[in-house]
Formats: sequence, structure tokens, C-alpha cells
Amino acid sequence: MRQDLTVQQMSEDDDRSPPLDLRCGAAPSINKARNCSGEAVSGSGSSTSSSKPVSVPVTDTEYQSQYPDQVLEIVLENVLQFLTSRRDRNAASLVCKSWWRAEALTRSELFIGNCYAVSPDRARGRFRRVRSVVLKGKPRFADFNLMPPDWGAHFGPWVCVLANAYPWLEKVYLKRMSITDDDLALLAESFSGFKELTLVCCEGFGTCGLAFIASKCRQLRVLDLIETEVTDDELYRLMVRAPQLTHLGTGKYGPAEVAQRQGDTEPDYIAAFAACKSLVCLSGFREITPDYLSAIYPVCANLTSLNFSYATITADQLKPVICNCHKLQIFWALDSICDEGLQAVAATCKELRELRVFPMNAQEDVEGPVSEVGLQAISEGCRKLQSILYFCQRMTNAAVIAMSSNCLELEVFRLCIMGRHRPDHATGEAMDEGFGAIVRNCRKLTRLAVSGLLTDRAFGYIGKYGKLIRTLSVAFAGDSDMGLKYVLEGCPKLQKLEIRDSPFGDAALHSGLHHYYNMRFLWMSSCRLTRQGCQEIAQAMPRLVVEVIRSDDEEETDNYVETLYMYRSLEGPRHDAPKFVTILR
Repeated sequence: MRQDLTVQQMSEDDDRSPPLDLRCGAAPSINKARNCSGEAVSGSGSSTSSSKPVSVPVTDTEYQSQYPDQVLEIVLENVLQFLTSRRDRNAASLVCKSWWRAEALTRSELFIGNCYAVSPDRARGRFRRVRSVVLKGKPRFADFNLMPPDWGAHFGPWVCVLANAYPWLEKVYLKRMSITDDDLALLAESFSGFKELTLVCCEGFGTCGLAFIASKCRQLRVLDLIETEVTDDELYRLMVRAPQLTHLGTGKYGPAEVAQRQGDTEPDYIAAFAACKSLVCLSGFREITPDYLSAIYPVCANLTSLNFSYATITADQLKPVICNCHKLQIFWALDSICDEGLQAVAATCKELRELRVFPMNAQEDVEGPVSEVGLQAISEGCRKLQSILYFCQRMTNAAVIAMSSNCLELEVFRLCIMGRHRPDHATGEAMDEGFGAIVRNCRKLTRLAVSGLLTDRAFGYIGKYGKLIRTLSVAFAGDSDMGLKYVLEGCPKLQKLEIRDSPFGDAALHSGLHHYYNMRFLWMSSCRLTRQGCQEIAQAMPRLVVEVIRSDDEEETDNYVETLYMYRSLEGPRHDAPKFVTILR
């Protein structure tokens, strides 16, 4: 039972000491994703577990067998239904056995941040009344082709269990999972009241699977398909068939190829959007013809979330759209909008909470169209900003320091300076002071990504001031093992640590032995790790899964480790590991 107690903990940003199941086995006595739907299921772990009381019936026999005092049971259940934070619910489940059972019966959202952290059967046995499932698979660096194909994270075993266990399921959010058309067909056929489907960076399915969703799920209100290849015709038919949609993502808005081939009438996107009067979120445009951009004008005034992160539009094309988006809280775009476009956003979107700017060309040796100018404009015009992801080719400490002073509500700051070891382009100095100002001034910061020319001093700042940081991403940064030691010894709430191409070796890895049982995962690629160093970690912490991953054409060696992926799991090593994955024991 003690292991069941931590099913909901295994994938969350937990503030407590090592999970009980990782210390003993006795029974208890007490997420390159571009989905801007606004769902709070990111690595910050801030999403809720239930937005309203759940009315799924529970039999009298179930209550009588578990609760001797019916009055207290009813009161307890009613109280727990109003706990929305996963951490609060986890804490409540630790009070005593009655609270542990009641919390499971009243939890409506199941969040699994690593599909290998717990089995579907264990989750089903622990939670009986789930309406919403959030499930994540591959680690984030898979978005950058740092993980070989066919690594795993299959949705099939999960959907089979969900179909039998939760017939009232309404919402599924999948990230970096492998999904087949058969999985989507089973999903569509199993849940009559299904309303929301979000697939972020998923693979393996196609238009056929979406056709099942469109035809079977008549109550569907949210469809976000991010980083997927689907035809524009299927998305258009879905818009016409389901005008009740409030969130729609992934489409190619322009003259349909099928219509051109067959001589049919082109889709009337203006009429289709005008009919979607409830639409508040548009995301995942894969391509948009400039002449068709005006089609979204009818819904701009109500939009709170807009994603142009696949649409190569200019500042001049953006301005007529953005000037009507006064309610916008989430905006994602390519850097093709330039600093001028960001200045337009800053002038109009005073309610902006989240901004992401992606590179149109991710090569290191090109002159990027956005810079410290756009970042400074956003920091001055969007003072309510809470989260930013910003890809650029050049940056200054002054602009980053200005953001730390102007945007004190920042919880997520991810600055990706493309190119290795890029300094402050105005002074030539390291970017240490800019990132130091962020962790020092932004007291709510829980997620940080660092890049550019950084010395161990920057990591010293992170260890000293980043006491709330739960997710840290590092690329091409640091001087020595001391940098990582500062972080592992100074950030007590660290949950997710991902590092690439940095000079950290076995000594740095061993400095986190006291903390790894508290973390969801550690990813290190192209660092200075050895097989022996990783083997020592596996032997010292037997209840962690320690995977050594190599590319398909790479031979296994005894010395150098290309990629280390280490995570905690109730189930132990997985059984579907491909040949290029070695699990150390």
C-alpha cells in the first residue's frame, strides 16, 4: 500500500524528503513543445487536480468496507473535492489511512510526468474516479534530436487500461508519446462524453486516427495537435463539424490541395472562424497564407491564447492581428516577427502572461531577427509576464537585468542564446550577471534555462538564490564540476535537471547523491561522464532507473557515456527498452 501512496507523487514537483516507497516497503500508517492552450501541465508542476466536485458514483459497499463512520466520511470527501493543488492533495493523503482513501476517491485528474514512473494498472488501482489524464513520455531533449527514434513511451498500454477503468473520462493530454491510429480509435469509442484532446510532440498517428475522434466525440471542445503532420482538409472539416470548439490547434490555412486537384470550392475559412463564437485559443498553425490571415480577425477580440510558432509571418502581417488582441495572455511566434513585432505586442498586450519566441533558422552562424531590443520592449510593456521562452542570437546583460526588475512575477525564464558560449554582445563579458539578476530578483522563479557564455559564477548565483527552482536546463555552459555542484547542493527543490554539452563529469554527478531520490529525472548528454561513474550511481541508488543511451550506430564502450537518463520509478526497470538502451544495475 505504501507504494500505492506515491503513485500520484512519482511525477510531480514534490517538496518533501525522499518518497516513502524509495526508503522502505511497508504499508503507510499515515514538460520543444509548442502548445499554447494555457493548460498548466508543464514542468513547473503548477496544474490543478480538480476544478469542480466530481459526481462519479461510488457504491455503498465500497464506503462501508472502507469507512466505519459515515458522517465523517461524507464531510471529508466534500472537503477534499475543493483541494485543487496536487501538492495539497498529496499532503492530505499522508494524514492517515482514511484521508489516503478519501483523497484517492475524490481525485479527478491523474498526472503522470513520466509514463515509466508507474504502471497503468497501479494507477487504476489507486484512483477510481479519474476524469482527466495527463501523461508525459520522452524527456524534453528528445525535441532536439538528442534521443534515437523508437526509444519507447507507448500510449497503447495506457489507453487499454483507461478504456476499462474510466468510462466517464473527458480529457487526455499526451506529451512526447508514441500513439497509433488504433489508440485514437479506442479512445474515441470508449468515452462517450470526451471533450478535450491535446497531443504535444507525439508521433505515430495520422489523419485516420483523427477521423475517429472527429466522428465519435460529439462533445469535443478542445483539439490541440502540436508537432504533428495532419492535413488541412481534415482540420477544416472538423471546424465545420464542431463549431462548439473553444480551443483549436494545428492547421494549414490556405487553399486546400485537395480542392485544387478536384476543382472543388475552396474552404471558406472566414465563415468557419466567424461561426466559432466561443473560440478563445488558436494554436499550432503549421502554415498560413498571408491572404488568409484576415480569416481569424472575427475571433481576435476574444482570444486569450494565440500560437503563430509555425507561421512565417512578418511584423507588418502581425500588427493588424495583434492590435485587436487586448485580452491576449499567451502568445507564441517565430522570430520572423522581428523586434518590431515584439514591440507591437508590448504596446497592445498588457495582460500578457506567457511569451515564447522560436527561431525560424536555428543555425548558430546566422544573424537572428530578434535581440535584446525585443526583450527589453516586452519587459517594459508586459509587466504581468510570468513565463518567457526566448530564442535569439545575441543578448546583453543589461536587457536581462531590466527584465528581472520589470517583471517581478516571473516564474519561468528560459533564454536560449543560439551559438556556443556567446557573450554579452555589447560588452564581450560573460552573461553571469544577467542570469544572476534573474534568480536574485524574481523571487517566484521555478524554471530556468541558461545559455551563452557562463562561468561557474553563474551557477553559484543559481545555487545561492534559486531556492524555488524545480526545473533547470543547461546548454554549453560552465567551467568545471563546481558549477553543477553549486546547483545540486544549493537548490533543494530541484526536480528536473537537463544538461547538454557541458564540462561536468563523474565528480559533479556524485555530488547529487543526497538529492536524486527527490528528483523526477536527470538528463546529461555530451558531458564528461564515464560508464564506471554511472554504474556507481546505479549501485548506490538501486531504486532509481539508470539508463545509458547511445545512438543506433554507436558501439557500446566501457568508458564514455554519450547520454545518461536517470529517473525514479515504482515499477523498476522497464521491459520495453530497445537495444541501444542499457539499464545499469
